[in-house]
Amino acid sequence: MDIINILKVIFLGIVEGITEWLPISSTGHLILVDEFIQLSASDAFKEMFNVVIQLGAIMAVVVIYFRKLNPFALSKTALEKNETWSLWFKVVVACIPAIVIGLPFDDFLEEHFHKFIPVAIMLILFGVLFIIVENHNKGKTPKISTLNELTYQTALIIGLFQVLSLMPGTSRSGATIIGAIIIGCSRFVAAEFTFFLGIPVMFGASGLKVFKFIRDGNSFGQTEIVLLLIGCLVAFFVSIVVIKFLMSYIKSHDFKVFGWYRIILGAILIGYWVITN
Repeated sequence: MDIINILKVIFLGIVEGITEWLPISSTGHLILVDEFIQLSASDAFKEMFNVVIQLGAIMAVVVIYFRKLNPFALSKTALEKNETWSLWFKVVVACIPAIVIGLPFDDFLEEHFHKFIPVAIMLILFGVLFIIVENHNKGKTPKISTLNELTYQTALIIGLFQVLSLMPGTSRSGATIIGAIIIGCSRFVAAEFTFFLGIPVMFGASGLKVFKFIRDGNSFGQTEIVLLLIGCLVAFFVSIVVIKFLMSYIKSHDFKVFGWYRIILGAILIGYWVITN
């Protein structure tokens, strides 16, 4: 097996683990990284890999929040179990817009917007939006400070914001966090609900990509399976660190630094594209 290809997959796993949870767009970064670090594989495999590698990242959420997400935990009271079920039902409600709106446009968006410039533009636009939202909310007390205060209506609205992340470069976590903050959630609630919302979304997206990969006549060889496993494992361990860092960071900081990062990166990428084309 090509050691260079393995090193590239490890790097991609690190990028996924960092960018999946920080609101800076994991898919966007993976597309952009591919401009400079070409994985030696078919375009179909790389397209599928960029989505399925997210399974490693989402398993980090399952491990970190296993007790909070497990409605069958013996250590939970009846009330806590009911609250856990309620949380899962809210996650399901929040997924509905992505299923209804996202699935019909998935192929179209892949064909027309999984490209260099659209990613750079969305990085900048949502970077500006982060700064505007944080400035607007500065000094305000959140209306929703715990997950139990999150209503089904609020969950559905957050799900509508998640639809915006269908555009590469937007960031699923970025779109849902912005949406949650706009409608009155604390940063902590916005981040945690975004993590939980990612579980069914990423499993569903990965399953869809694998199905399309096989449907289009592709197959998994030993090399492809090993590369996927390595990428997922790296993304898992990096995600553990990043999630803990983010939840600690937002206790005393806002999201504006990520907005500025997006703007600067997007501007650099547009400049690079202009120079090289």
